Amino acid sequence: MSGWMALSPMLVFLVIYLVSSLLAGDFYKIPIASAFLLASAYALLITKGETAEERIAVFSAGAGDKNVLLMIWIFVLAGAFASTAETIGAIEASVNFTLAILPGKLVFAGIFLAACFISMAIGTSVGTIVALVPVAAGIAQETGAGIPFMTAIVAGGAFFGDNLSFISDTTIASTRTQGCSMSDKFKVNVKITAPAALAVTAIYVVMGLGGGAVTESGPIEWVKLIPYLLVILMAISGVNVISVLAIGIAVNAVIGFAEGSLTWSGWLGSIGSGIGSMGELIIVTMLAGGMLELIRHNGGLDFIISLLTRRINGKRGAELSIAALVSLANLCTANNTIAIITTGRIAKDITEKFGLDPRKTASILDTFSCFVQGLIPYGAQLLMASGLAGVSAISIIQYLYYPFTMGLCALLAILLRLPKKYS
Repeated sequence: MSGWMALSPMLVFLVIYLVSSLLAGDFYKIPIASAFLLASAYALLITKGETAEERIAVFSAGAGDKNVLLMIWIFVLAGAFASTAETIGAIEASVNFTLAILPGKLVFAGIFLAACFISMAIGTSVGTIVALVPVAAGIAQETGAGIPFMTAIVAGGAFFGDNLSFISDTTIASTRTQGCSMSDKFKVNVKITAPAALAVTAIYVVMGLGGGAVTESGPIEWVKLIPYLLVILMAISGVNVISVLAIGIAVNAVIGFAEGSLTWSGWLGSIGSGIGSMGELIIVTMLAGGMLELIRHNGGLDFIISLLTRRINGKRGAELSIAALVSLANLCTANNTIAIITTGRIAKDITEKFGLDPRKTASILDTFSCFVQGLIPYGAQLLMASGLAGVSAISIIQYLYYPFTMGLCALLAILLRLPKKYS
């Protein structure tokens, strides 16, 4: 099968979803799962040389990949945690606390910086989104700010830490594949992305000064803050996100039973409704995993790699090819860590051939993979954020100021040969 044909299911998905949404005039009317189902069926049809059972087996292997299943378990537990926290009043208490300690004009910037700090500490964008999106959505309702906008603030800050944290999977993957230390990669990376974070913080401060936020808050019920504080502290301490969410659900039950806001049947019902709210995300995750595995099986990913590395001219071109390589791999895998691992060896070969600095190559791999991951509506982060906030993943993208600015700064760093010490 030709490379373009192998990649065509991705194009079919984009055309079905985007064109249908534009014709309908509303991105909320077109379920993303429907577009993935049709694109997946098309991917099965164009796979040649194998029986129907063998094609389905390849699709199922991708849908049931251990990384896909791990995301699903996180979705399930996150939905249960968010629902039980809302039932006992933890979200309302967290909103009141946030509005009380943050000046009304700095709520937007404060939420963004909190997401940056937490994601930097725990090294996972998903964990940050789980902890903060329900609170941000609650603040949106209290202040009159749009829920997609507030959700995007958290998601943007979450990618700041995903990109820079020493314990992030993307940091580990990029530095190991390029053979440099995490601290050296951090020094390069922060010089590229810090201007983006500062610029976005300034934007949120200015937007707050425009009068979009309100400082009125209700009474703070301190005991109901425990679930979110516990989740954040455990995550920062390095506890596995599955364990964090399971403990959080149990703590919600203890508080609810003690205060009388939960009964046994009410707790189970809240867990069930939370899991049910993640149903579409689970289906989308499995369909995406299966379709992307068929693309890989048919040679689509290998085609991208060979196409981008065929004609490289000079260091700037070499760095641009690495950026394009990991970006396209991320589009086809919807997983920034896997994209780095997939393209890391080729990026190292390009680095050695053209005399690039491996510290900057590692930074390029990490930054561009996080940039793309932050903008695809079928990535785990936007799916999780949209599910917790109850909005469309597409509706969040237009407000993702930090990923857009981070990608622009990373591109300028290549074109302008910055930082000079590492270029």
